[in-house]
Amino acid sequence: MREVRARLAATQVEYISGKVFFTTCSDLNMLKKLKSAERLFLLIKKQFPLNVPSVNKGKIFNEMQNLVNDDPESWLNAISIWKNLLELDTKKGKLSQRDANPLKRKVEENDIINPKKLKTEQMQELQESRECQLEKEIEEETPEQDFLTKREKSQEAFQNDVVKAGDTQNQKDLTFRVSCRCSGAIAKTFTAQEVGRVIGIAVMKQFGWKADLRNPNLEIFIHLNDVYSVVGIPVFRVPLASRAYIKTAGLRSTIAWAMASLAEIKAGAFVLDPMCGLGTILLEAAKEWPDVYYVGADASDSQLLGACDNLKAAGLKDKIELLKVSVIELPLPSESVDIIISDIPFGKKFKLRKDIKSILQEMERVLHVGGTIVLLLSEDHHRRLQDCEQSSIPLNSEVSHTDELGIEKCLNPGEKTSIPETVSSSSEASNQEGLDKMLPFGSLVPVECYKVSLGRTDAFIYKYRKSHSFGL
Repeated sequence: MREVRARLAATQVEYISGKVFFTTCSDLNMLKKLKSAERLFLLIKKQFPLNVPSVNKGKIFNEMQNLVNDDPESWLNAISIWKNLLELDTKKGKLSQRDANPLKRKVEENDIINPKKLKTEQMQELQESRECQLEKEIEEETPEQDFLTKREKSQEAFQNDVVKAGDTQNQKDLTFRVSCRCSGAIAKTFTAQEVGRVIGIAVMKQFGWKADLRNPNLEIFIHLNDVYSVVGIPVFRVPLASRAYIKTAGLRSTIAWAMASLAEIKAGAFVLDPMCGLGTILLEAAKEWPDVYYVGADASDSQLLGACDNLKAAGLKDKIELLKVSVIELPLPSESVDIIISDIPFGKKFKLRKDIKSILQEMERVLHVGGTIVLLLSEDHHRRLQDCEQSSIPLNSEVSHTDELGIEKCLNPGEKTSIPETVSSSSEASNQEGLDKMLPFGSLVPVECYKVSLGRTDAFIYKYRKSHSFGL
């Protein structure tokens, strides 16, 4: 939530059951900068869930078809926005290529400025003629986060734009395919393939588009569950989470960025990842917060080699220092590190030979008072850490729970207190539930805790802040 406010100046932000709806007029270049989203969608329709308890399957099929037939104009509106965004992006790309090569310029510098100004005015006019609502989806079953765009029906200027761009002949030239995701009661009655087939037939009959499963112009995304029915169009073919600057993938980039965001990195800080692996967390952090001293450490030669290759590919070899050391024997003075961010190995690919307690004690030693630790822990680590906390609670310690947002806090690229927050009760409950289970570990005071899903495996993001000197 905070990232879309900070990056896109989004308004009307609303959190509903794992999705965040919001309005923005940002162009594709700004949308491409989103770090916490897996995919980006233009939102066609959002409505109440289908009435699954109905015994008659035919009635449910009719409800599915009505997602298309009840309001075909909303589909044309979304197609119009999609085309306009892509056209603006293409024109801007061509303009940038022309200006980047001075040998190909056939006009004087003053002559180039006027088209640029005209280009800016055209973009402003298009942005003013429509408002887009974007939805960022933070999945409960996967860590992927999606953004969707929704049009405002009440805007006359936008409707005029739709009429011009929604030429019938052009619409019939489109090819499409349907991707469907079902969960909850609907998934017990229908398969995703059945739903996709029903929607596909309705689209062909309504708009005359042709189905193409291999290389369509357009992909239609359907998500049906017990809370809502959502229809959208992916804006980009390549997921936003596919970072071009990462040669070898390790931890999922969206999770790595979220952890770095949660750490509240400031310029000039000393940031350490004592179990850096392929360096994904440090790469994401260095790209977003460059004026920082980053150090990655690992005991594995193969992991450090992969991290080094990633640093070279990302152009960050001079920004991040790599060390081969043990996490429980860090060659650093006590209280010398500002921030520690680390993905603790789950033990499936790399065995964690040292106890989580020993690892945390060494991190506690090198962290200065007021410093922050952000960790990604497996469920097993989570249980063991709780046992450690239960057995090592200082008598005079006090647990200070914050009232910050749950998932929204993880998605903050740079916290700004001036940004208004709309707190959902489900987010607060999730964060508070995690905090209630956290106890101090020595001088480390719990700040936030979130349960996240990594596909087949669940994990926990722990955030601590050091309250006093180690050993006191």
